[in-house]
Amino acid sequence: MTSRAGTASSTKAGLVLLTLAAGQFLMALDSSVMNVSIATVADDVGTTVTGIQGAITAYTLVMAMFMIPGGKVGVLVGRKRAFMIGCVIYGCGSLTTALAPNLPVLLLGWSFLEGVGAALIMPAIVALVAGNFAAERRPAAYGLVAAAGAVAIAVGPIIGGVATTYFSWRWVFAGEVVIVLCILVLARRIADVPTDRRHRIDLVGAALSALGLGIFVYGVLRSDEWGWFQPKPDAPSWLGISLVVWLMLAGLLLIWLFLRWEARLVEQGKEPLVDPALLRNKQLTGGLTMFFFQYLVQMGVFFVVPLYLSVALGLSALKTGARILPLSLTLLAAAILIPRLLPNVSPRRVVRLGILAMLAGAVVLMAALDADAGAEIVTIPLLLIGLGMGALASQLGSVTVSAVPDKQSAEVGGIQNAVTNLGASIGTALAGSILIAALTASFLTSVEQNEAIPADVKSQATVELQSGVPFLSDAQLKGALDEAGTSKEVTQAALDANEAARLDGLRAALAILALTTLLAMFFTQRIPTTQPRSTEP
Repeated sequence: MTSRAGTASSTKAGLVLLTLAAGQFLMALDSSVMNVSIATVADDVGTTVTGIQGAITAYTLVMAMFMIPGGKVGVLVGRKRAFMIGCVIYGCGSLTTALAPNLPVLLLGWSFLEGVGAALIMPAIVALVAGNFAAERRPAAYGLVAAAGAVAIAVGPIIGGVATTYFSWRWVFAGEVVIVLCILVLARRIADVPTDRRHRIDLVGAALSALGLGIFVYGVLRSDEWGWFQPKPDAPSWLGISLVVWLMLAGLLLIWLFLRWEARLVEQGKEPLVDPALLRNKQLTGGLTMFFFQYLVQMGVFFVVPLYLSVALGLSALKTGARILPLSLTLLAAAILIPRLLPNVSPRRVVRLGILAMLAGAVVLMAALDADAGAEIVTIPLLLIGLGMGALASQLGSVTVSAVPDKQSAEVGGIQNAVTNLGASIGTALAGSILIAALTASFLTSVEQNEAIPADVKSQATVELQSGVPFLSDAQLKGALDEAGTSKEVTQAALDANEAARLDGLRAALAILALTTLLAMFFTQRIPTTQPRSTEP
């Protein structure tokens, strides 16, 4: 019997935790850092905004497809080695992106290489925390790692805005290369779990899981453009139903086939990619469900709030990022201090209180939105939401990993990150879809009821905007109306309608996030009431 990896007492725990948190920070940074610079990047590499958005989508897809196989690679070659190989691949991708002269090279570096690197790094981080920290110290460790990822999403727009405004977007990716090199140097201090036997990778299972998750996530990401159920004008459809539905169903079918294939391998005494028995573990599935809801709400909030600040209020990327920082502060504080000050607290109680804090934040923000409201109204809600996210982050990582033997922690890491990827994709798409649908309905209703707008203009607006009203600032809308030569009365009526519709859309998106948060409460029963103290050898 091989001994467990050295715990934090036999390594410099602070540096180990810093290294793993830096890896998580880096993975999450790419999800937000370029959102404020899409147009600049497009001009620089000679493509369109759609092309850059496609690169971001492809990065998400590659991560989703290879996350579960990436967890298995950690079992095959060792968690530490998988982590370092992932860092090397990710660093090569960042360097390629920084030097990219055109879109194909950008896709190779940003979407493919960085996506593959992330799929190796993220499951390995989960397993390495389990291997380097004793059970009672894991909640704090997982909390800090999760907080690092959320902080990266929050400060990403600031970093991207500063780099693009004063230097170049390419320096962001060059900086990622430097961070990767530092991580590789520090990673030597990380202890690994030695493998006690030869493992094999299930190629059929890897293909089925990759295709299933990839197709499902692709469908979700296309929902805003194609429509969830009823196809938008000129959007692809089959049997009168949006292609999004069929892609999601096809993805679910492939995932079901994947699980059936894995069960068959277990019956034959062969090694599966993921043991289906894991999904019958109530504690594990409870933790995974909470991860799904946390990332769904988290990414929905990070989609809605910046829209309000940057578009509705016209704040710059730097000021928008600064207004989001309160969320990062309470998230970080809760993730670190709860395990430290309350080491014996019930995980279920902390998770439930965290959900209530997130719900309260969403409701307060929804109530505070008003035409005369300023940027200050987001501070208290974001403090509450950050507190709730930090509470969940302080418990969920330990809950999922402690549900299985340490030797399965890398597999759990792959599943966990696949679930969070699904939650993040659905959260952004759902918030965006609800926002645009409510915005469209409110805008068209206002236009129809406004007597200052001629009947022919109302009719034309109804036809042209039936696929969705874009989320525009007053300046953007006024510029478009002036270019179209509309009268002052029609322009002012459209501006008034746009202002009211924006708020209706934001409220609707926050309402669906609040309802989703409330729904999560019904799944907390599977979260344990006691902290893990030991794991199976």
